[in-house]
Amino acid sequence: MRAMLLVIGVVAVALVLLGLLLEAARWLIVIGAIAFVVLFVLAFVRGRQSTRPSHRR
Repeated sequence: MRAMLLVIGVVAVALVLLGLLLEAARWLIVIGAIAFVVLFVLAFVRGRQSTRPSHRR
């Protein structure tokens, strides 16, 4: 009986940790996608600025 409770406890902890890791991976993918979009927009804006003639005084 004690061994069965121990196995159930270990499996429960493993499932909880697996769920946390999958949730963290999903959020990392979301944050990475947002960072990629921001990087792309900034590169596009800076590229457009560098092609314009600069008006220096």
